[in-house]
Amino acid sequence: MPITPPTTPSAAPRLRPLEPPFDPHVQELLTKMNPPAAPSLLALFRVLALNPMLAERATGWGGYLLGRQASLPLRDREVVIDRVCARCGAEYEWGVHVAAFAEAARFSPQEIACIADAHADLSLLPARDRLLVRMVDELHLSSQLSDALWSEIAVVWSPPQIVELLMLAGWYRAIAYVCNAGRVPLEDWQRRFADFA
Repeated sequence: MPITPPTTPSAAPRLRPLEPPFDPHVQELLTKMNPPAAPSLLALFRVLALNPMLAERATGWGGYLLGRQASLPLRDREVVIDRVCARCGAEYEWGVHVAAFAEAARFSPQEIACIADAHADLSLLPARDRLLVRMVDELHLSSQLSDALWSEIAVVWSPPQIVELLMLAGWYRAIAYVCNAGRVPLEDWQRRFADFA
């Protein structure tokens, strides 16, 4: 059973996303932040834009993590992002990523459900995905990795990639905090935990 969010989807946002008309600088920033294929300006970005200077600086970092210059393959990063968001109960960010990237990452519905479920049988995932899920789980529970898991990870990913994996997991935990504590309203097109129950 997938992890459930800490608040109900109908809970009122604590941080209301900016609404148009936008200040010209904010409009330019949101256009830069929003993926071209997104059906609307994402609520998360409109929340981050409440602090335009922070949002502007975060755009470069987020753009690197999801861009073509990142050292991690798409599937690796999406396993990490989806597991972090699921473990944190951040349905907003989990659902946006599943809707936007699950097909490109070649996740089956069974794999999506497994990554979202803290109690799932990980043998249903490929070995590489299992390592990433175990990494996220250890970080989630202890902010640390055991020597045994580190040794397994170091066989598959290079030191620069390991740094990126750790930063990716931490970044999406920070995003989960904003989504959950700020109660960012769900997008009408995103996937829901219940879709994979």
